[in-house]
Amino acid sequence: MSLKKVVITGLGALAPNGNSADLFWSAIKSGTSGIAPISYFDASNHRVTIAGELKDFDAEKFIDPKEVRKLDPFSIYALVASMEAIESAKLDLENINLDRAGVIIGAGIGGIQTLENEHDIINKKGPRRVSPQFIAKMIPNIAGGHLSMKFGFRGPSQTVISACASSNDAIGLALRLVRYGDVDIILTGGTEASITPLTIAGFANMRALSQNCDNPTAASRPFDADRDGFILSEGAGMIVIESEEHALNRGAPILAELAGYGSTDDAFHITQPAPEGLGAYKAMERAILDSEINPNTIDYINAHGTSTPFNDKNESKAISNLFKDSLNNIKISSTKSMTGHLLGAAGGLEAVATVKSLINSIIPPTINYNTPDPECAPLDYTPNHAVKANINAALSNTFGFGGHNAVLCFKKYN
Repeated sequence: MSLKKVVITGLGALAPNGNSADLFWSAIKSGTSGIAPISYFDASNHRVTIAGELKDFDAEKFIDPKEVRKLDPFSIYALVASMEAIESAKLDLENINLDRAGVIIGAGIGGIQTLENEHDIINKKGPRRVSPQFIAKMIPNIAGGHLSMKFGFRGPSQTVISACASSNDAIGLALRLVRYGDVDIILTGGTEASITPLTIAGFANMRALSQNCDNPTAASRPFDADRDGFILSEGAGMIVIESEEHALNRGAPILAELAGYGSTDDAFHITQPAPEGLGAYKAMERAILDSEINPNTIDYINAHGTSTPFNDKNESKAISNLFKDSLNNIKISSTKSMTGHLLGAAGGLEAVATVKSLINSIIPPTINYNTPDPECAPLDYTPNHAVKANINAALSNTFGFGGHNAVLCFKKYN
C-alpha cells in the first residue's frame, strides 16, 4: 500500500492577540502580546491576576444565541476557529464524501467553566437546580462531537487528552489516518477555555504561573533568565488536512505539507521534564524520521517555550543535543511569549503559526528575551523582532504534564 502525502489546506484561529488566523499572524509577527489583567472574574485575592483572554470576542456573531447558551466556551472556540478553517480551505461540503471526513481534536481540560458554574449552583441552590445540560456541555469530547454535527463529517471523531501535548497528538493521529487512506480529509487542532478561579488558583499554588502581574505583556519571557512561570491563556487553533490527491482534485489551496509526527513519554515525573530533555529529544527525532527528511533541513522550531524554568532549560538542551551539527542554521522562537499558554490548544494554535511562517518566510519573535540564561543552551531564539528567513521545514514542539511529548514536522509544499 502506498502512503499518501498529507497537505494543509485551511487555517482557523482564536487567540488572545487575534480573533482570526490572519489577525493572530499579524500580531505575532509584530511582537504583540495578548496578555492582560483578568476580566472574567474578580482575581484580586488570587496570587496571579493576569491571563491571555480573548479580546472583543462575541460568540453570537458566529453562532445562534440559543445555541451559545447550550455550549461551554471551549466548544464555542472550536466551532468558530473551525468555521474559519473550513472557509479558508474553500471546502464545499456538498461535493466531498462526508463518510470519509473526520474530526480529531485535542483538549486538555474541557468544560471547566461549566463544571465550576454548576458546582456553585449545587452548593447554593441544591441538586435539583443543576442544569440537565451540564454533562453534555462539560465532557472534553463534546467539542469534537459538535464539529462533526456542524459539518456533517461522519468519519472518525475523536478527542485526544494528553495535557499540553493534546493538539499535536490529535494532529499526529489525524496525519496517520489520512496517510494510510482511512479518510480523505480531517478537521484537526485543539481548543481550551480554562481561565477560571479554580484553574488559576490551582496552577498558581503549584508555582507554575508567572507572578509578574504588574507588567502583563512582559510576564511571558521564554528562555530569559528572569522568567518565573507561564501565563494561562485560552483559544483554539484548527487546521484542515487532506491527502494531496484529494486536495488537487477539488482545486484546494495547498498551504504546506504535514510531513511527520513524533510522540514519546518521559516516564520520569508527573510535572517536570526529564533531565536534558531526553523525551523531547526523542519526540523531535521521531518526527524527523517520520518525515523522511535530513535533520539538517530543519530551518525553524516553534518551541514549546513555556517560560517556566524547567521546560525552557531542558527543551533548549534537547534541541542543542539533537541538532548539534546544524545549530547555526536553525532559528527558534516561542510564540507563547505573546499568546501565553493555551494548554491543550497550544499545539493547534502553534500549528497555525508555523504554517504561516512557512508561507510568509517570516519567523515570529520570542519577545521579552533580554537576559540570556546560562542554564539554557545558547541558541538563536529570534529575540524581540521577527526575521525574514527561507523556511523549507519546521518543527512545532509541545510537551505536557504526565511526561507527554508530541512534535509535528511541517514542510514547504512543492
